[in-house]
Amino acid sequence: MSEFILEARDLELRFGGVQAANSASLQVRANERIAIIGPNGAGKTTFINLCTGYIKPQSGRVIFAGQDITALSPRAITRLGIGRSFQIPQLFLENTVIENLLLALSAREGSWSPFLKLTKHPKIDEMWALLEIVGLKDTGHRIVRELPEGMRKLIDIALALALEPNLIFMDEPTSGVSSHEKFQVMDTLTRALDARATTAIFVEHDMDVVARYANRVAVWSGGRIALEGSPEEILNHPDVRESVIGEVV
Repeated sequence: MSEFILEARDLELRFGGVQAANSASLQVRANERIAIIGPNGAGKTTFINLCTGYIKPQSGRVIFAGQDITALSPRAITRLGIGRSFQIPQLFLENTVIENLLLALSAREGSWSPFLKLTKHPKIDEMWALLEIVGLKDTGHRIVRELPEGMRKLIDIALALALEPNLIFMDEPTSGVSSHEKFQVMDTLTRALDARATTAIFVEHDMDVVARYANRVAVWSGGRIALEGSPEEILNHPDVRESVIGEVV
């Protein structure tokens, strides 16, 4: 068996004259926390979409737990053990937090029915336990629209964790979160990932978050990894400081 939980191999994708993925490759070991950074338009979100089935590459392969998942649908990939959260949380704003988890879980399992009362869902206790892990148990009966952005981010990630994935992709988990909330959100998130032994790959523009929570950093440029290494190595690299962080070197 491969030592890698995920392998993206030479992914290619072109939109007209734009090379969105240019022989993009990444190998991920279990329990890693990998940050993907890079300027806008570098192909970071496209890479997530390719690995989660939302876009199909024109060539190349995605291997997860030894299985080729390149041609599979997002739902099939989710069921195999890959979760995803989005830059803009995908939530039912007029429902409660616990209802959001139960609706998402029912839809993904194919068990949702208009005749099924959510409070009778067989996994409701598991969803309450998940809310406790992400620090949101006290908000379970609150309407999502009433909650601040930091909590909504955690709810969206909880939806991705509901099916107990082995690997989760997160697109800018602190985007829209206030500066005084971002570390609290990431601390809570990290505890939830550790509790479930979930490997994580996250796109992030906040270098303080990258330095504090990643154990490996991949710098995206022109649809592929240009540099890769530890947070200390990458964030002190002159090219990264100039092109990503925006410092004058």
